[in-house]
Amino acid sequence: MQFLVYILVYPLLWFISILPFRVLYFLSDLFYVLLYYIIGYRKKVVSKNLALVLPKKSKKEIKTIEKAFYKHLCDMFLEMVKTMSISNTELNKRFDIVNVEELKRLESLNKSVIIMFGHYASWEWAIELQNHINFEGYAVYKKLANPYFDRLVRNIRSKFKTTLISTKETINTINENENKGVKSVIAFLSDQSPRLSKEVYWGEFMGVKVPCFTGAERLAKKLDLNIAFLKVKKLRRGFYQAEVVTLAEHPKDYPDYKLTDIFLREVEKQIHEAPEYYFWTHKRWKHHKKAPE
Repeated sequence: MQFLVYILVYPLLWFISILPFRVLYFLSDLFYVLLYYIIGYRKKVVSKNLALVLPKKSKKEIKTIEKAFYKHLCDMFLEMVKTMSISNTELNKRFDIVNVEELKRLESLNKSVIIMFGHYASWEWAIELQNHINFEGYAVYKKLANPYFDRLVRNIRSKFKTTLISTKETINTINENENKGVKSVIAFLSDQSPRLSKEVYWGEFMGVKVPCFTGAERLAKKLDLNIAFLKVKKLRRGFYQAEVVTLAEHPKDYPDYKLTDIFLREVEKQIHEAPEYYFWTHKRWKHHKKAPE
């Protein structure tokens, strides 16, 4: 059944990917009407999230942000599909890294680099980083349930010379590279909600206590890796600007969870600047009522 779904859906995705951008965004406008007004995909989750973390916004302001978010969500989904056929030249034009020299400086320190970023603006096109680094490029991701689509995603990323590694593969892969003297740039999307456990770290995100992923920080401390943040802005439809912000060159000097907190503050700044570009359909704050006193 999974293979049947794949062979039925893949040709449609490929066809969409080769459409000109103006047609792509026309489709996005149609999808927005379908997703928001007809299907109502996760509208309750989005409304609840926005009201929780933006309590000073009026109902009218929340509704405006909500609609703008769904328009961006549709754009981003189709941009993700477009990645199947987009060229390096086109991607470079649409995802501009304004301080490539900072990446080069971090590489010159001869230590692997962890780059943390959030589900904000465009994380899919952050693969553009690979075009500017000399180290091996990795992105930590959660495997897809359908193995055929999982392989498709891996193939798309490998086209841009970025290797996807699952969360379970991360520590072993990076350890092996470090032991062999292979330097890497490892991308972590670190703003989602982990499973609850007794050991989980509860931090504050958008004024609310939530469980936090700390894998990037722990790996940086264990192996003494440089750690940075990728700040992404949406300039206009289909065009993004990214800045590499170094968080720490000596992570062991920081108290436990401090770097995770610094990362969350950076994501918060982005959200406050333009909240419509955050990934509000995710249940990021679902455990906040279970937070310890």
